[in-house]
Amino acid sequence: MSAEQTYDELAQLGSATVYEAGGRRGYIDADLTQVVPGSRVAGPARTVRCGQDDNLMVHAAMAAVQQGDVLVLTMPEPRPVALVGDLLATQAKAQGAAAILVDASVRDVEELAELGLPIWARWVRVKGADKEAVGAIGEPVTVGGARIRTGDILVLDADGVAVVEHERVSEVLEASRERLERERVKREKLQDGALSYDLDGLREKVEA
Repeated sequence: MSAEQTYDELAQLGSATVYEAGGRRGYIDADLTQVVPGSRVAGPARTVRCGQDDNLMVHAAMAAVQQGDVLVLTMPEPRPVALVGDLLATQAKAQGAAAILVDASVRDVEELAELGLPIWARWVRVKGADKEAVGAIGEPVTVGGARIRTGDILVLDADGVAVVEHERVSEVLEASRERLERERVKREKLQDGALSYDLDGLREKVEA
């Protein structure tokens, strides 16, 4: 299976399934705005650490992005300052980015939605960033308590974002497939009138 096929399957499995099947690791604990409703993406992270309230390194990252990358844009402290707007998102799409995760703000959201590049952001605000501070591309970052390295796989959808360490992708993919099959079987039983109260052994906990 190619890397692209793996990412496509992880995206279809979804962030919740991947997170649970992966041992409840890699949870990004943050309220995120899904700028393009209905978008589902999985792909390798390309991490960017900007200076505080500064997006110089976002511009620099446009020269480093590879086809299929998920750009992860961070600052030392998350603040409602827009690191991305219409023009940077246009560049990211043209350079082949699969998605952008912004641990800060975005703006121009109507234009971003029309552009169609999947974007998840902590805030939507009009306040713009400076372009002065040199940061880093490719170094580990933390978003919502989850450590992300360049090359780790992000699974992003309406439920949020799950992070899969690149060393565990095959293991987590297989566990996610197995979880999906178990849920399919269980769903059929529920449709036939069974109760999760009994199937999951919960009755004993309540009525013992």
